[in-house]
Amino acid sequence: MKFNRILLKLSGEALMGDQEYGIDPVKIKEYAKDIKDVVDAGVEVAIVIGGGNIFRGVAGAATGMDRVQGDYMGMLATVINGLALQAALEEEDVDTRLQTAIEMNKVAEPFIRRRAMRHLEKGRVVIFSAGTGNPYFTTDTGATLRAIEIDADVILKGTRVDGIYTADPEKDKTATKFDEITFKEVYDKGLNVMDMTAFTLSQENELPILVFDMNTRGNLMKVVKGEAVGTLVKN
Repeated sequence: MKFNRILLKLSGEALMGDQEYGIDPVKIKEYAKDIKDVVDAGVEVAIVIGGGNIFRGVAGAATGMDRVQGDYMGMLATVINGLALQAALEEEDVDTRLQTAIEMNKVAEPFIRRRAMRHLEKGRVVIFSAGTGNPYFTTDTGATLRAIEIDADVILKGTRVDGIYTADPEKDKTATKFDEITFKEVYDKGLNVMDMTAFTLSQENELPILVFDMNTRGNLMKVVKGEAVGTLVKN
């Protein structure tokens, strides 16, 4: 395996499948099966999921809601998604722990770095929810922070697109894909990979980001094996 310990970042919107809102049970089951395959292959897996399928703090702020309040609502949305993914993984007999940056002991463990690393060493999947626990930080930043804290080899950003392109391939048919690109080139070309805080944090800590299409069954396994899937961003 090319990567032994990964941080998989999924958007909340990815869980919607073909729905306009919420969690598609078919899609979340597909993700659970893909994750199970790499766990069975001996890869240590941590996961961060966004909450955009339920609520986005930025969207709330745009309608006049207090930004801090909206961000806390968004964090709780990621806990709901985390619980759903945990249930789907356990249906596949994958031992899973949910940790939250905001303590809620009835439903999940608080985030404790040493405990999270011990879970990973024992082969358990660890889902980190509630972002960083602070408003004004996205789940991209939460994912990067957790990846650095647990000494992950890479952040795998699962999207609907099979990598990073010169332009949005869904809008521009002439867009071409990068197989590999540096952090500096992403800055210089103004490409949108992650929010700037998360991206800078990854660059400063020399943590590579691999962007790939999570919706194609088996892609996650190909990525951890080091096959030419997606786009790798590194220093």
